[in-house]
Order: sequence, then structure tokens, then C-alpha cells
Amino acid sequence: MSAILYDYWRSTASYRVRIALNLAGIAYRSVPIDLIGGEQSGPDHLARNPQGFVPVFEIDGLRLTQSLAIIEYLDETRGLGLLPANPAERARVRRLSLTIAADTHPICNPSVVKVVLGRLPGDTRDEARVDWMRHFIRRGLMAFEAMLGEPPTGRFCHGDTPTLADLCLIPQIYNADRWGAGWSDLPRIQAVADAAGEIGAFRAASPEAVNQTG
Repeated sequence: MSAILYDYWRSTASYRVRIALNLAGIAYRSVPIDLIGGEQSGPDHLARNPQGFVPVFEIDGLRLTQSLAIIEYLDETRGLGLLPANPAERARVRRLSLTIAADTHPICNPSVVKVVLGRLPGDTRDEARVDWMRHFIRRGLMAFEAMLGEPPTGRFCHGDTPTLADLCLIPQIYNADRWGAGWSDLPRIQAVADAAGEIGAFRAASPEAVNQTG
């Protein structure tokens, strides 16, 4: 059975999974889900994932959702080394990862922002959207920067090879650039971004590389 990834090119959660798949060398078929057009709320996609989110990944006869769960499955079955063996180090990597995936990304999810903006006057929504995204992305990255120094480690978020934390950080940097949430004053994050940029698996997973809108 071939691997299938239901995703959206700008989805940072999908971006994380694409990096992991590239690191694993897993060939897969991409099936775009049009989040702007509302395809995620249609019956076909809800049958795949009752939450109506992307990514959804089919492999090994399984249908998996939630990006971190997908990545950990790939890590455990394909030996990617994305989580340290030492429990304390593993907890640090998960802490960093969840700072992005559980505390920063969900607040900036379009479905959440849509509800918030729906309570504002229509002529203020565009400006409020940008302010909201910049505020929460910047807040998350500033916390992440501080955590990278506790203790400082290697070229990547934890050591000298990519971990789950790097797979969460790099897509969030893309989101920061998209919304103009500055991070040039965060040197630890900048160093990690530079290191990740040297790896083809990261570059090939970027929204610009996959650009499913043509």
C-alpha cells in the first residue's frame, strides 16, 4: 500500500510531517486539501479525520492524524533519531516541540482566528488578524529562544542533528515570515534556521517547494 499524505501547502503541521518523510526517505503521494475553499469540512475529509484538520497520513495499513503523533510513529518505525534516548533530554525536546505545536500554533490556527475576528467590526478584521498573528507567533518564538539556552546545545535545537523540536520550529519560522513577526533578534533560532537550511529534507518540504496551488 503506497503512502498518502493529505495536506495543504501552507499548513505548518503538514510541513512538519513533510520534513520527517523526507528525512526518512519515504516516497508518498500528496493529496491537497483546500483549506481556503473549506474542503477540510466536507464529508470526505471528515471521514478521514473527524477534527477536519490536516495532515492525515496513510501508511502501513494505518490512517494517522496529529502531526506529532505521525512524526513519532515514523521515528519509532523508521529509526529517525528525532527523540533522544535519555529521558531528561527527550523531555527537553518534547518541551520545545510543544511550545510551538501545543501553545503557539493552535492560537494562530485559521479556524480559531476566524471565530475571534467574527466578534469584531468588519472594517477592523484585517488589521486585527495581522496583529493577532504577529503577537502570538512572536511571543512563542521569544520563549523558544530562551529555552534554547537552557542549556545551550549544538547546531540544532538539541544537539548536532535534527530532532522533533527542529521539525516544529522551522515551519513556525515560515509562519513568522509570512505574517511579519520579526525574529532577526533571536540568535539561537537564527543559528538553527541556518543549520536546517543546509539540509535538503527541510528545503524540499517548504511551502515554496511543494506549492500545491501552482
